[in-house]
Amino acid sequence: MSEDNQAFVPPSFQALYRDARGRWTLPLRDVAARCELCEDLAQHLTEHCRGVHVDIGADAQDVLGRCLQGLLQPESGVSPEEARWVVTRLAELLNWPHPGLPSAE
Repeated sequence: MSEDNQAFVPPSFQALYRDARGRWTLPLRDVAARCELCEDLAQHLTEHCRGVHVDIGADAQDVLGRCLQGLLQPESGVSPEEARWVVTRLAELLNWPHPGLPSAE
């Protein structure tokens, strides 16, 4: 895969696929594909989660927790580590507080 064809993989996602010595545990093209899938999933879930939060009045943390529980199911197609990354990214996109994110204070 040439440099021109490589998608940006944020450091937070890279950490999911690097070993203790910093080596990739999957080929970079596979990591980039997994990252794109997870980013697309987070983007796709934003409107649904915002709707649940506003329409039903569910607490933001509860909505994120429910998303995580759903993504942790084997049929979700993402690993547990990816599921946590998706929910953290979702919180970023929605500008919601999340225990995994640094506070904005």
